[in-house]
Amino acid sequence: MGKRIVVDPITRIEGHLRVEIEVKDNKIVDAYSSGTMVRGLEIILKGRDPRDAWAFTERVCGVCTTVHALASVRTVENALGIVVPPNAELVRNLMFCSQMIQDHVIHFYHLHALDWVDVVSALNADPKATSELAQSISSWPKSSVGYFRDTQKRIKNFVESGQLGIFANGYWGNPSYKLPPEANLMAVAHYLEALEWQKEIIKIHAIFGGKNPHPNYLVGGVPAAINLNETNALNAERFAYVKKLLDDAKTFVEQVYIPDLLAIASFYKDWGAIGGGLENYLVYGDLPTNGFNDPSSFKFPRGAILGRDLSKVYEVDTSDPDQVKEFISHSWYNYSDGREAGKHPWAGETKLNYTGPKPPYDQLNVEEPYSWLKTPRWKGHAMEVGPLARMLVGYASGREDFQEVVNKALAHLDVPVGALFSTLGRTAARGLETQLVVGWSQEFFDTLISNIKNGDTRLSTDYMWEPSDWPKEAKGVGMTEAPRGALAHWIVIKNQRIDNYQLVVPSTWNASPRDGKGQMSAYEASLIGTPVADPEQPLELLRTIHSFDPCLACAVHLHDEKGSYVHQIQTF
Repeated sequence: MGKRIVVDPITRIEGHLRVEIEVKDNKIVDAYSSGTMVRGLEIILKGRDPRDAWAFTERVCGVCTTVHALASVRTVENALGIVVPPNAELVRNLMFCSQMIQDHVIHFYHLHALDWVDVVSALNADPKATSELAQSISSWPKSSVGYFRDTQKRIKNFVESGQLGIFANGYWGNPSYKLPPEANLMAVAHYLEALEWQKEIIKIHAIFGGKNPHPNYLVGGVPAAINLNETNALNAERFAYVKKLLDDAKTFVEQVYIPDLLAIASFYKDWGAIGGGLENYLVYGDLPTNGFNDPSSFKFPRGAILGRDLSKVYEVDTSDPDQVKEFISHSWYNYSDGREAGKHPWAGETKLNYTGPKPPYDQLNVEEPYSWLKTPRWKGHAMEVGPLARMLVGYASGREDFQEVVNKALAHLDVPVGALFSTLGRTAARGLETQLVVGWSQEFFDTLISNIKNGDTRLSTDYMWEPSDWPKEAKGVGMTEAPRGALAHWIVIKNQRIDNYQLVVPSTWNASPRDGKGQMSAYEASLIGTPVADPEQPLELLRTIHSFDPCLACAVHLHDEKGSYVHQIQTF
């Protein structure tokens, strides 16, 4: 047995995820992923009006906020046979795109870049050489010698004060860092720029949904009105502002994010053979161009890949009880028909049964249940979801737009297609799909404006079904692609109320514990074989797990049954 290392929590900003690894001869030989928090939204929703579910599920997370609302309204629409107007679908697409663009940029710079970028090393950089480097890879205007000198002074002030602030708690100086000081300085400068930029693109949510986070949604459409001459409606001025935000996003992605991604990746090509983990990938698809009931029109195609075989994409049907099942063999739940059963979400149960140790504790008992996450399987297979899955399914589906950006990146880095199945590939996929999304968002905007000019201003169905018109019983499924991967909500409606509601989120797929057959899920499998240069600073572990953009529901403090504060984990 090797040395057991515990990182808790492993996320930099959101959620409570514990990862334990065993290291032997400087390699990870075993790994366990544990969600250490439970929310129970499925319990909270029971008995409520289905049309209100989106407002509750959207509060799952302040980061993936809009996608849960989108999945929720879609599941009710699917159950009741409601079809939204084309303009409503376009507005939903624009909200989807703006959130994905923002989320991916935040992930790269603020949640993942510091796994590759040594902030303290930037103090040794030559600002002139940094300027030359920046100008050699991009035409971004903020690349003067003075600009990088000023950034370096800001970092120096952090260090000399003894408080690195937002850069605290890093493994600075770890031998796994490979970037030269100038590349580190450039990346840190863009880290700070991205902090300012990201708050702009998401204003699109406030324009179409009234606010952010947690913009408003509506079963049957979107809660807004189009009137180009009305102050309190979606008017010409607001549409012009949306266009500017989309144009600025395209510029930032193409002139800052992608050049930085490729430049940093060029120093870490060996990571194209590390962290691949599972060989199976699942995508629900999204961004319809002919209504959500026509998956063939999706910009992100739906499908599954097994065994890394890019010659075949399998059809996915989330309403098929034999395709998606959740297991609880190593989870803190009970099922009425036994712990070894697998349940399709329409028949899902949320019966809490915590049997683990009381925190804080040294190690998980992994022979017993060790996570609040259930373990989903697609046709019995453990599946990876997320940007890599989306890019692979698009690539394997023969989509030219996917193949163009992937092949161009592979050629730039001079690595084979097989490098995609890795930590590096996962990180690169997120950037490449952002390139696609910024282009698609402009297509959606242009189509929306064209529809308005042609006289179509509808943003919701002509009528909302009265509950008295609903069938006595109905069930539906609503799907989308969250930034972190395949997301679906399932609903069962009885007598106009929610009888059962189940969410299977991307982190349920990726971060879940082993199933009854001992199959690892994506996080655990990806860590096996990963080198660890310094077990006291397991930077390599962070690189692979952070490549998934790990996120569990936002911060929760622990209280006893009387409501007294007990413990708060310090986030790295």
